[in-house]
Amino acid sequence: MLSAETTPDVPDAELDETVRIARDLIRFDTTNYGGGRSKGETAAAEYVAEYLRELGLEPRLFDSEPGRTSVVARVAGRDSSRGALVVHGHLDVVPADPANWSVDPFAGEIRDGMLWGRGAVDMKNMDAMILTAVADLLRAGERPARDLILAFFADEENGGVLGSHYLVENHPELFDGATEAISEVGGYSISIDGKRAYLVQTGEKALLWVKLIARGPAAHGSRVVRQNAITRLAEAVAVVGRQDWPIRLTATTTALLGEVARILDVEPQALGPDELALATGTASGFIQASLRTTTNPTVLTAGYKHNVIPDTAEALVDIRSLPGEEDAVLAAVQELVGSDIEIEVMHRDVGLENDFSGPLIDAICETLAAHDPGAEVLPYLLPAGTDNKALSLLGITGYGFAPLRLPEDLDFPAMFHGVDERVPLDALVFGRQVLTDLLRTY
Repeated sequence: MLSAETTPDVPDAELDETVRIARDLIRFDTTNYGGGRSKGETAAAEYVAEYLRELGLEPRLFDSEPGRTSVVARVAGRDSSRGALVVHGHLDVVPADPANWSVDPFAGEIRDGMLWGRGAVDMKNMDAMILTAVADLLRAGERPARDLILAFFADEENGGVLGSHYLVENHPELFDGATEAISEVGGYSISIDGKRAYLVQTGEKALLWVKLIARGPAAHGSRVVRQNAITRLAEAVAVVGRQDWPIRLTATTTALLGEVARILDVEPQALGPDELALATGTASGFIQASLRTTTNPTVLTAGYKHNVIPDTAEALVDIRSLPGEEDAVLAAVQELVGSDIEIEVMHRDVGLENDFSGPLIDAICETLAAHDPGAEVLPYLLPAGTDNKALSLLGITGYGFAPLRLPEDLDFPAMFHGVDERVPLDALVFGRQVLTDLLRTY
């Protein structure tokens, strides 16, 4: 098998295999800058494929573009007449500036009982858990309960254009027979009033990546120019970024807040949605954002010289609307910025909302109960997105379930796209065990 350099102070023999694989994957710099710029996933994809081959599987590698590689493998289950389950992750990561980190983000360092590095949270941890859970079954001479389709996608951090969407559009046969999927950003534990609860992601907001464009006359920097493109763009960016979108509860957020109120032993109306969201502790940033549309400016581009007023200024805005509200939100943003500001949609993807019920949800709850008796299991709406969006176009119902039992004081959600990403080693072992049991029985 391909291998990465061993951490000097922690011998491989002392590390769980899940930790070793997650560490190795972190050491592949798969930075995705967006817009087609990336360091590529091929080396990491080949590592994953080699691991799968050693398990006796026949992985297939797909390049949407040179260096942009996804891996897919099928595992025969005990009952192939049941709908296949897609178990998927992504191999790319967002950029990390080493100057802002206390460790090298691509060294896969182990310290303080944790694995550190870009991807430790999003989502090379889950990639490793998937691999070792399947390995546990196959090495024991077992089979999963149903067929599994293992997928490790490229380009998720750019909306899956060169990864999940590419495969869904060009190789839909890979997912024949699949009815459900599990992946990232769900299954991790939080603490509510001292009680541990696991959040299972049953839906996600819609994605609208737009560009605001302001135009005006180019001129010498000393002139009086009242239609300065940068000034007009700045005004538009400020109004969009400061917009306080109203709360609108969906079926998922209503159910979640009702469960939070039950755990707190209060009436939901007594605290209100935002207050109940804050009671979820480390998850509150995600939960508050799931209650409303968000419009966050993220990139500004304008000008080329100090004494030249440019004729164009542009801003990228990350819009996440509630499922089904995309067109209404776009219209509202246009009204906010005014008709003189152009809005170009760079990427658009669907929102999802699934019921917190059914055999898979039952199996998840039962498996978590076996490994952490007494813990609550709650649904939530992810304010971001995953590759489940692309799979939904094939009629596959996707959930976020990357099970991790975490320390109460670890702000895990804040590390998604943050600095000093890290995950406890024992949480990775826990996740491996839970996933193994889930795949064995479901």
